[in-house]
Amino acid sequence: MPDQIAAAPPADAPAPAAASTSRAGRNLPAALAVGLGLGLSLIAILLFVPKVFIGVVGVAVGVATWEVAKRLREADVLVPRIPLLVGGQAVFWLGWPWGARGVVGAFAATALVCMVWRLFDHGLSQAPKNFLRDTSITIFTLSWIPLLASFSTLLLLEPDGNLRVLTFMILVVCSDVGGYVAGVLFGRHPMVPAISPKKSWEGFCGSLVFSVIGGLLTVTLLLDANSMIGVVLGVGLVLVATLGDLIESQIKRELGIKDMGTLLPGHGGIMDRLDSMLPSAFVSWLVLSALL
Repeated sequence: MPDQIAAAPPADAPAPAAASTSRAGRNLPAALAVGLGLGLSLIAILLFVPKVFIGVVGVAVGVATWEVAKRLREADVLVPRIPLLVGGQAVFWLGWPWGARGVVGAFAATALVCMVWRLFDHGLSQAPKNFLRDTSITIFTLSWIPLLASFSTLLLLEPDGNLRVLTFMILVVCSDVGGYVAGVLFGRHPMVPAISPKKSWEGFCGSLVFSVIGGLLTVTLLLDANSMIGVVLGVGLVLVATLGDLIESQIKRELGIKDMGTLLPGHGGIMDRLDSMLPSAFVSWLVLSALL
């Protein structure tokens, strides 16, 4: 979520290397093209072949898990990649036939397998080093990506699930766009400069306004429901989407990297696009399941 704090450069500052680079340090035309292409593709899938969406997200979850595991191992955090990747897919996919029970069962089984795998990955005659740290981070990664992503499947399986998923995705985009526009135009007061220096309170307010308006329109027009549900959903998604972005920012800060990957031009890796989507999927499932 690219909230910005507008700041005038010093008079003797060198000119930007390329006009196409945004204040966030991104290739803006590439970012817009990739974002628009992905957005239109997902809308078409959700409207015409909604079950295909599960496969698309499953692939994204696998790639994002690989990106994070690779970055962690580069930092000498030895997460067990094979059970994390295989088990993560089980956590995500088993929500389709068995709902929440499948997700919880696969999560518990994968957590146990990862613990045992890390315990004996150096053989039976050598005790593992940093076992507690590595297994804790492994379970965190399993929760952060496959578990949270599984709620998009659960949301899709609800009545009018494709429209519910489309609603939450539109609201996350509204939050991103509102935060970016308000941050660039009005951003003066840093929100949490120790974690994300470019994120501003003005940008957060822009996210809130755009997301609430988006919630009112989508819940009313797409879901034919009480508009106040849209307000609740809009506020909730701004909060968790912002926190999701801050969580990934802090992780990247600790790992000393800018992006989790390089797969998407102008965006970074798959995980860099999922950071706000993942917690939003859970909150959308929770709010819409409870209020619709």
